[in-house]
Amino acid sequence: MPIPANTDPSQSPVVGFESIYLPVQPYLNELNTFLSGQVNDFEPGIRELVKYTLENSGKRIRPILLYYSAWTDGEALGADIIKAAAVLELVHLATLVHDDILDDASVRHKQQTISQRYGPAVAVLFGDALFAHSLKLAAEFPTAEICRNVSLATRRVCAGEIEQTLQKGTTDLELNQYFRIIELKTAELFWLACRLGSLLSDHPQDLGKALETYARHLGIAYQIFDDVADLFGAEAKIGKTLGTDLANGKYTLPLLLLFKQLDGEQKMSVVQRLKEGDPAIHQDLLLMLESGNILQEVLNIFFQHISEAEAVLLPHEDRSGVTKLLQINTFVSQQMDKLMAPFQVGT
Repeated sequence: MPIPANTDPSQSPVVGFESIYLPVQPYLNELNTFLSGQVNDFEPGIRELVKYTLENSGKRIRPILLYYSAWTDGEALGADIIKAAAVLELVHLATLVHDDILDDASVRHKQQTISQRYGPAVAVLFGDALFAHSLKLAAEFPTAEICRNVSLATRRVCAGEIEQTLQKGTTDLELNQYFRIIELKTAELFWLACRLGSLLSDHPQDLGKALETYARHLGIAYQIFDDVADLFGAEAKIGKTLGTDLANGKYTLPLLLLFKQLDGEQKMSVVQRLKEGDPAIHQDLLLMLESGNILQEVLNIFFQHISEAEAVLLPHEDRSGVTKLLQINTFVSQQMDKLMAPFQVGT
């Protein structure tokens, strides 16, 4: 499967995150104000944790997806969009708190994780509190459809994490299982962002479906990027604990493709070295992934989802919001290109 020419980042104008972020900065400022206003709604004993979590969040890609999905030219976005974005962000933050416990991660967004700072027992319950508050806000909308979608997406994210945990250490995980897991654990909240934006803007059905399909493909591509970054990214640059997938026996796309090429003895040797924390294993894995042309295969799969995300939105590209969503596509593509550049893959 060749890399689609129309999504090769080397053929696209460079898209900085600023060009995506600046139009939504006033909206994100309002979102930050709204979220800060929620701190005192929590019980006094956990307000410090809520404040710490909100102050150390990331780029807020999911609220940005919601904004651009809702954006209709000439129409201001109302308070419901801000509240929906807060619901989405609280669900996302809750999943991160729980993920960091499962992965024994010490750093998230260049700061100590809740689990590292307060302990895993506190982190479990705190993640639950964030989930609960998100549903409380979702239930305040006049239509039950918002709460229904948030509840469904939350359950599906948890199901994806459970399935991944149950498959821990499985070297013969089928690719369809891997893609089902990442569609649940990552693409689901991308879907929810675009679903809520579409619902609250009352878009026509064809645009709404296109936005949802776009979100799923972008979410899958985003997780593939994250999987590659976990193997080869720079921890100081990315801002979170890396290598947790390998350390916890979560074998993602690059490793699953490699395991299909190795014979039984080779596979057992790799797994044993991973379990023992052999410091040379990362370099050896890189050599195996390069010699087996696996990094190129990973890149091809990544760009296939980027291409499908783009294709479904092109009929609607006359809308300003859709134009920005396509720029997000290009931005994610270029981040993968930068990550892979040292390995001379895809050139």
